[in-house]
Amino acid sequence: MRVHLGALAGAAALTGALSFALLAAAISTDFWYIIDTERLERSGPGAQDQPGAANRSQPEPLSSHSGLWRTCRVQSPCTPLMNPFWQENVTLSDSSRQLLTMHGMFVILLPLSLILMVFGGMTGFLSFLLRAYLLLLLTGTLFLFGAAVTLAGISIYIAYSAAAFRQALCLLEEKALLDQVDIRFGWSLALGWVSFVAELLTGAAFLAAARVLGLRQRQDQDVGA
Repeated sequence: MRVHLGALAGAAALTGALSFALLAAAISTDFWYIIDTERLERSGPGAQDQPGAANRSQPEPLSSHSGLWRTCRVQSPCTPLMNPFWQENVTLSDSSRQLLTMHGMFVILLPLSLILMVFGGMTGFLSFLLRAYLLLLLTGTLFLFGAAVTLAGISIYIAYSAAAFRQALCLLEEKALLDQVDIRFGWSLALGWVSFVAELLTGAAFLAAARVLGLRQRQDQDVGA
């Protein structure tokens, strides 16, 4: 079956734009990590059937959701996470410093992937416009490299979340309370995964276009000879 360059160009443009939009949405939203304490609050000592007093003395919900840059509580304004690039005058334990290092890595890698996609979009447009084989090959490689950067950033974030959970577990005296707390990854992380897949498909589309164009140019040379 013959594949047309126009179809590959449309597929690359669609998946590239989708990947960029999803990753930008993932980076800018605060639902990477969700802590739901509703069950704990319902079973706690303050959750008694005292209609008048409960409304006045009910503590603030502890549920929160976090992004790459800040964490948000239900009834409180969002607070920024500690700046991972400013640690000189701060005394930290080795585990806390490791967490900050991991934080600094994924907040660099994920925006870097966006920048790579912008450059890839520009070179991709020129490559299809000029029908340039090497430029198509370069763009495909660039998108695949960007996908690897996205994967590295997401993987480091997952490892960071696991390390932060272990550290919190060590500091928590009543570990049995965690059985009543729902901790999960949120839809922002899911957007990042879908963006990674779309970025892979974009790179594959550009490489396929480079192959099609290369075969077509060789056929034209054979005919001319």
